[in-house]
Amino acid sequence: MSFSNSPAAATGTSVQLQHVGGNATTNNSLIQKNATSPHSHHKANNYLPNPFELHDSQILDKVYLSHVTDDEYCDTDIIFELVSTLVLQSNTQIPVTGFKPDFPTLKLISCQMITTRSAAQSVHQTTLWILQNLRSYSWDAKALITLAAFALEYGNYLHLNRVTATDPIGNSLRQLNQVQTRKISTDIPELVNFIVHKLLHLKQWADWSAEGYDPEDVPALTEALQEIPVFVYWTIASLVASTGNIVGVSNYKLSEYRERLSGIVQKLVVHLNNCKEQISYIDDLFNRRKIFDKPKDIVDCLKALIHHNGTDSPQIHEGAIHVKTGLEVFRQKHVLVFISSLDSIEDEISLLNSIYERLQENSKEPIKGFKKEDFKILWIPVVNNWDDIHKERFRALKSGIKWYAVQYFNELPGHRIITDPERIGYIGNPIIPVFNPQGYITNIDAMDLIFQWGIDAFPFRKSDGIDLTLKWKWLWDVIKKATPGLQVKGDRYIFIYGGTNNKWIQDFTIELEKIKRHETLKRADVIIDNYQLGKDDPNRVPSFWIGVERKKQNKKHQEAVDCEIQDIVKSLFCLKRDPQGWIILSKGQNIKLLGHGEPAYQTLAEFQNWKDRVLEKEGFDIAFKEYYEMKAKELSGREPCEVVNVDTYSSNVIATIACPNPMCGRVMEVSSVHYKCCHRDEPNNFGV
Repeated sequence: MSFSNSPAAATGTSVQLQHVGGNATTNNSLIQKNATSPHSHHKANNYLPNPFELHDSQILDKVYLSHVTDDEYCDTDIIFELVSTLVLQSNTQIPVTGFKPDFPTLKLISCQMITTRSAAQSVHQTTLWILQNLRSYSWDAKALITLAAFALEYGNYLHLNRVTATDPIGNSLRQLNQVQTRKISTDIPELVNFIVHKLLHLKQWADWSAEGYDPEDVPALTEALQEIPVFVYWTIASLVASTGNIVGVSNYKLSEYRERLSGIVQKLVVHLNNCKEQISYIDDLFNRRKIFDKPKDIVDCLKALIHHNGTDSPQIHEGAIHVKTGLEVFRQKHVLVFISSLDSIEDEISLLNSIYERLQENSKEPIKGFKKEDFKILWIPVVNNWDDIHKERFRALKSGIKWYAVQYFNELPGHRIITDPERIGYIGNPIIPVFNPQGYITNIDAMDLIFQWGIDAFPFRKSDGIDLTLKWKWLWDVIKKATPGLQVKGDRYIFIYGGTNNKWIQDFTIELEKIKRHETLKRADVIIDNYQLGKDDPNRVPSFWIGVERKKQNKKHQEAVDCEIQDIVKSLFCLKRDPQGWIILSKGQNIKLLGHGEPAYQTLAEFQNWKDRVLEKEGFDIAFKEYYEMKAKELSGREPCEVVNVDTYSSNVIATIACPNPMCGRVMEVSSVHYKCCHRDEPNNFGV
């Protein structure tokens, strides 16, 4: 059977309709005998079911048995346009096309409907016969081909009924078709018009199904399929019954057919509305994915994640202040996107508060080609159910931050992108993907990096973490070799200290033990471990400094990390010369401070003066270093770097002399008449 401009039709061949049993003549005779023979009519009714006595599930089973595949192609759009114009008697001008329906097949179906006897059981039998013969067509094609076959007889009646008395040929055909004697009730055009309009639902379902949506994404399409075969069955049955009434061989109560069809349509419409909603969601997701994968800029990228297409868009807050410009505040910025639930995120918020504070310090100073002022933090909370408890929890957490937060008490429009493992991959644990101003991810999750290194990890790329690890790994290898039993835990602070002044070591240890038990540190959940270098084995002290000595390089450094390592080595040797002692403060693997003995001791002894800063500064190390630098500056001011007259030393030896100031200790430059310190009292990154 050919119902399209297929290659077969173009070459003059057609796909022939095969009937049950493979023999069209035999099958047609059998069906016609069962449906039309007066002797077999009552016998057939005895074993054929009355469709009005069948449940939809029973009809579904029978109809599915007749459906094989959707291999046969049919141009349903053209068929629908032709038959709807005819049935609805519109004046639409149908364009001439190469469409060639298989007229013998349409006529065969039409004749089968015409010869169906007046009984619901016979309508059922003919309906199943039609479905069997159209078994290789899609569900919408089955209904439309049958409607086209019905239109042959119905259209013939409508046209001949309009023939004027001056048209002899038309009048002859009118008389042969007995049009003038037929009494066509209004329920026929009403039912047929109803069918044509409701077939739009079937076409819509077919069009959506042809798009190839994933059943998991649009489950309503599969759910609708439970109604489609029954809908097609009652559509064909209604057309069979209407045909019998048109030709006068039956007098069916068509309202019964319409009632059954209406019941199916109502259920189908519910599924289609769900389909529309689900498809709209999937199409929106598809568009968002395209934008996210190739954004114009950071604003475009963030819109794909959180911006709603309607008026109900998420709000952006900076602390407690509503940002009226919305996402525009992030244009041309790097953005650390904090994605989390609302549960147990106090530590993460505290950490990001600390990062926020550090980003404000020297914000215009270039670091690795970046400026801190170009970095923003945005919190996107992900909550499954925004009830009143969660809303209040969010407001409470938001009140404790100064950076930006998204407020949207519904599912985020880009939720599927956020949870997509091929894009962001959020699965419940807090993450911090970092985006550049172009909208592309530079670090899929900087959470561990920031927890370990803090602001030192700026600008928060993975490579920055690798560089920091290389920068300090050698020193940790030396420390661990000289300090057996040393354990480095990411959530603990470590003091490693030593020197030649036993009194300073004793005093420092006493003060450190005091503050370890202080209530403020308990409230801040601060745990401090401390190790005195050489306490158990003094022989390990020289091995430590030998390990540092080996890291010296006389050659020119090729990498920035190498240069930083050499600066660390110089700083450590400067600490070694301190007559009091020295300290190393770290948080986990992240060494925060290389410090001199006296200001470090005074910082601990005056803990009462800066204890509140531990909570305010979101970190013991930050508060300690801040106060330490103040004390170091005070001590350095009391004993400025000195000028040493060469006459004090042996004049026949150009000696290597260190600055007498214990806060300096650096090698002095040789002048023509004196030694002077090259330190210039400028602090460095290691607190030396």
